[in-house]
Parts: sequence; C-alpha cells; structure tokens
Amino acid sequence: MIDITPDPIAFTIGPLIVHWYGIAYAVGLMAAYLVINHEARWRGLDAGQLANGMIVVAVVALIGGRLYHVIDQWQLYKDDLTRIVLPPYSGLGVYGGIIAGTIAAFVYVRWKGQSFLSWADAVAPGLFAMQAIARWGNFFNQELYGSPTTLPWGIAIQCQYRTQGYPCPPGSDPLATLGQHFQPMFLYESISGLLGMLALIWLARRFATRLRPGDLLLVFFIWYGTVRFAVESLKADNWTFFGVPVAQIIAAITVAGAAIILVARHSRGPDPREAPRGPTGPGLDLGPPRFPAAATTEAAPDDRSS
Repeated sequence: MIDITPDPIAFTIGPLIVHWYGIAYAVGLMAAYLVINHEARWRGLDAGQLANGMIVVAVVALIGGRLYHVIDQWQLYKDDLTRIVLPPYSGLGVYGGIIAGTIAAFVYVRWKGQSFLSWADAVAPGLFAMQAIARWGNFFNQELYGSPTTLPWGIAIQCQYRTQGYPCPPGSDPLATLGQHFQPMFLYESISGLLGMLALIWLARRFATRLRPGDLLLVFFIWYGTVRFAVESLKADNWTFFGVPVAQIIAAITVAGAAIILVARHSRGPDPREAPRGPTGPGLDLGPPRFPAAATTEAAPDDRSS
C-alpha cells in the first residue's frame, strides 16, 4: 500500500504559489512538443508551425478541459462558483480538452494551408506522452482515484480530498486517511499513455506504406476510449446520463466510431493518390528524421478520407 499523501504545493515565491499539478502539466506539454516535433520532421511536415500552434491549441484545450471537469464535478463548485476560475485550477476533463483542442487544431492547421490528417498522426503520440506525465499532477492533488482496494498499489487519500462517493465520517480530521486505500486511476492512465505513445510510433514505422493519413489518430481514439471506459467503472461519483456514466458513453461512441471509420477506409483498398508517410523498416527508430524537413502542403483528398 502507498501511504504517501503529498502536498499539492511545490514551492512559493512571495505571493506566487506553484502547484505540482501545474508543473506536471508544463512538463507534459514539453514532452508533447518534443515528440510531435520529431514526428512532424520525420513526416516532412513544416515543424516551424508547431510552437505557435501548440500555444493556441493548449489554451483552448485547457478551457475545454476545465469546462468538462466543472460539469462532471458540479457538486464541488455549485456552492462557490468562484472556484471555477480562481487558483489553483485543479481538475481537467480529458474529453473536454481533446474535443476543444481538436477543433482548435483543425482550424489552425487549415488556416496555415496544411493537411490536418497528416498533422493529426504526428500529434497523436504527443498526446499520449503528455498524458503519461501530466496525470501525475492528479497524484499530488489527491484526485482521479477510484473505488477502495486492497491491491499493493492502492493509494491513501486524505479526508479533505474525498469525493461524495467515498466520504469520511463526520468530524474526521481533514488530514486523516483512516487507513483506507483507493484505485490509482491516474496511474493506470499514465501507464496507458506511455504504452500508447510507443505503440503509435512503432505502428508508424512498421506499417508506413499501409497507413493512411489520419489512421494513427483513429488508433489513438480507440486506445484511449477503451482505457477510459475501463477506468471509469472504478469511480463512484460519475456524471451520469440515465444512470450511465457520460464518460463511458462518450468512450463507447468514440471507440465504435473510430473503429468503423478505420475498417471502412482500408476496406476500399489502397488509394493511389496517397504516398507512403514514412520508411518501410520496422522498429521504433527515434533517431534523426529520414524525411526531408521541407514543408509540404498535401492535397485536399487526404482530408476528405476522414
């Protein structure tokens, strides 16, 4: 059992309070940038557009993720609406961030005259990289945990951070854990992110001549949706729709939709208009890109294949 109950505050500089959650998010963004930059150059995309694009997408994704979290955990904010916008801003809903970020990315990429689907394939591993790191911010905030467990990796949660599904008895010390341990949902998603990143990079190299633009994004949705559907079953305070957790509904629709599109795209046979997106050799090859780093603007039919 893990009895560590970390302080969410990393350090203070005068009136400035720096939280571990923010540090985890920042390091996750940095990791995402490095992965996406490498994948973009490997694909011959204009990586010079990445920095500005990530700023725009990150801001929009933060807003979308925050909105989803507030709706999902409305009981935490309904009595004090200022908590929605005041620090420490803990709590982000991944689905809200993905939806808002995808819309922002589509608009930005098309504005720059680039192929959205080709960029989506470069971005997908980076999203997993960010998830693998940023989820540890939930550990420091003592959030994103599931049902009580006796598993060796169960984590302790102080009474002050308990959700309505697992409250402490009235009058309990806010710092007490009462010897209870819970499923570390954040850890499951973090491990899934690391494995998902490696899997997408491997698929891009191993099946470079068979993949179509947008395939890796579809695999991302299938992978993440499947994992999210599973971990949501561990929660007790879900945002529900007719008794079914909304996150599981979204996950099921996402997985089914992405799988149908992926199968349908490849059942038509190879499209002669689509050039291979990478080298044919197997392996992860995280070395220097083997594509020229020249900017490319791909033909519109790539986007219509979605």
